[in-house]
Amino acid sequence: MAIRKFTVPVTTASGGGATAYSPWLTGYIESVEYVKDDFADTVDFTITANETGESILALTNRTTSGVFRPRAATCGTDGAAALYADTGTAVNDRIALGRDRIKVVIAEGGDTKSGAFIISVDDAR
Repeated sequence: MAIRKFTVPVTTASGGGATAYSPWLTGYIESVEYVKDDFADTVDFTITANETGESILALTNRTTSGVFRPRAATCGTDGAAALYADTGTAVNDRIALGRDRIKVVIAEGGDTKSGAFIISVDDAR
């Protein structure tokens, strides 16, 4: 296991929005760290896999920096949601990328404000 980190800096346009991309990645997403610089406290961000569109993380009105460990729901071979038998709680697992980029879309971030996202990926080599 080798963990690699990629920083995606983002600066908004005058309307408060922006789109930024990570380099091409392959591996399991371990964490996404949001590093607030001067984004407005109303900042919303949506993070997806660029090629597949798979949702990775979406937060609204984020006021502080934070570290998140996004996971995706799993299913059985029949397509039904995998659940813990006694609680009915979804079984989640790490999100895998195969030669894809992470797309960060910012809304309501303020006029020419900035922040960054540090993506940690386990390249499972």
